Amino acid sequence: MHISTPPQTFDAIVVGSGISGGWAAKELTEKGLRVLMLDRGRPFEHVTDYDTALKAPWEMPHRGRLSAEQIASHPYLSRDSFFQEGNAHFWLKDTDAPYAEPKRFDWYRPDIVGGKSIMWGRQTYRWSDLDFEANAKEGIAVDWPIRYADIAPWYSYVEKFAGISGEKLGLAHLPDSEFQPPMEMNCLEKHVAGSIKSRYNGDRIMTIGRVANLTAATKQQTDLGRASCQFRFLCNRGCPFGGYFSTQAATLPAARKTGRLTLRPYSIVAEVLYDEAKKRAKGVRVVDAQTGESIEFNARIIFVNGSTVGTTFVLMNSLSNRFQNGLGNDSGVLGKYLMDHHFRVGANGSSDEFQDSYYYGRRANGIYIPRYRNLGTNKSGYLRGFGYQGRATRTRHENAEGFGADMKDRMTQPGEWFMSLGGFGECLPYESNQVTLDRQKTDKWGMPSLVFNAEFKENERLMQRDMENDAAEMLEAAGLKNIVPYNYHSAPGQAIHEMGTARMGRDPKTSILNKWNQMHAVSNVFVTDGACMTSSSCVNPSLTYMALTARAADYAVKEMKKGNL
Repeated sequence: MHISTPPQTFDAIVVGSGISGGWAAKELTEKGLRVLMLDRGRPFEHVTDYDTALKAPWEMPHRGRLSAEQIASHPYLSRDSFFQEGNAHFWLKDTDAPYAEPKRFDWYRPDIVGGKSIMWGRQTYRWSDLDFEANAKEGIAVDWPIRYADIAPWYSYVEKFAGISGEKLGLAHLPDSEFQPPMEMNCLEKHVAGSIKSRYNGDRIMTIGRVANLTAATKQQTDLGRASCQFRFLCNRGCPFGGYFSTQAATLPAARKTGRLTLRPYSIVAEVLYDEAKKRAKGVRVVDAQTGESIEFNARIIFVNGSTVGTTFVLMNSLSNRFQNGLGNDSGVLGKYLMDHHFRVGANGSSDEFQDSYYYGRRANGIYIPRYRNLGTNKSGYLRGFGYQGRATRTRHENAEGFGADMKDRMTQPGEWFMSLGGFGECLPYESNQVTLDRQKTDKWGMPSLVFNAEFKENERLMQRDMENDAAEMLEAAGLKNIVPYNYHSAPGQAIHEMGTARMGRDPKTSILNKWNQMHAVSNVFVTDGACMTSSSCVNPSLTYMALTARAADYAVKEMKKGNL
């Protein structure tokens, strides 16, 4: 039932408070708009709500293991290692909103304001025209309506605010960012990097990861209460130091400083409301997660940033006489072309070198090997390519045999050096990979459930052979021993890089959004999260969401001032 009070009206509504939603709220409020940010999750305050961030392993009730109750309430999430005792309370209970998966899909859904910006992996890489032009050159799906030149200034803009550390390489296919000083590779990583450079004549390069962790916090960042990374590597529990970019540490404080932000948690956005007479969206309807009441809010513009699948749910559930198959879905592609990176393919090896060396702290970052396959003509038997992430670590004799003082002493001594290289490969956009609504099965709040039908196909399987073999070859060339290639056959969703389903494009007949992330059919609705992506590249996508969001917000406000929105 609806509350009888009239809808509250704002200049803009932002649906979702994750990485892209946080940026939308920051940009729109700083440009003078009164913004309502809606999130289905509970309130979550910076510093005070990171209740496991400073706990030692022995302070955790189950020493880091999941309880039987957590496994029972999270049947999808608990089958993967990213869901841990230290952050289990950040995630939505699967049993409250189950979904169907004719083909396995791991859907990570936060239940806190800030969303996945609290738990993300923070690897941040720019796309290049190799990525933006690939669909057009290969005749795959549809062409991107933008190129690198369109987004490059916005990459620089968001990088300076967010804080990205990394090393400049001067590669055309992996453009450099506005970097803070890079973190340092350890001795084994430097050795392997040198070996790769020598063995492949510079065609393959290992560098330190490009990561959204501060190494030299700027005044702008410290004024928001942020500090440089403390090298604790407990990032997925939240960072009370603000050492990495998140909504709570960065964009939300900036938006709040304007005095123009209203944040409403416990707000499940059920639909975008369409005004048939004015041919534009007029607001949104939410279901209060605590009371079940239905409430409407109005605004001149709406940014839907509920994460890829969450956004697509909202659009598919927004029905009217004009849009009987989902808001803005004249093309019929809403929900289709779902993508994720395929990964967990690579190799491990050990080294008996550097026995007199160790490292300091727990670096919240690994190494990166940029894509080197198919940079020119296709010579690999498959399209696109992959990069590697990984790290070298030195174990301790935690499983030392014996008992008493001698055993304890051996457990404190360093063990072997290990190195891991794991590939992240691009998934092509396939029409058959899609998500749909099942209106017959509803969740705890009466919302339709989702059905996932997506899989990696032959192109990805062919790529994985190189991802596995190349990793083993590079480790062997560096002199590592006991090399073990692996392929754990990841399922879509596990990389938590889901993309597509409401793609950008040049033609309204084949896409949902134009080059400004604006709906072709509903001009005052914008989508700038992963749903907008037209292809997936092989690099982590969040930096691109940030840049697209800042760019779209700038455009939207200018159009409002012109009277076009």
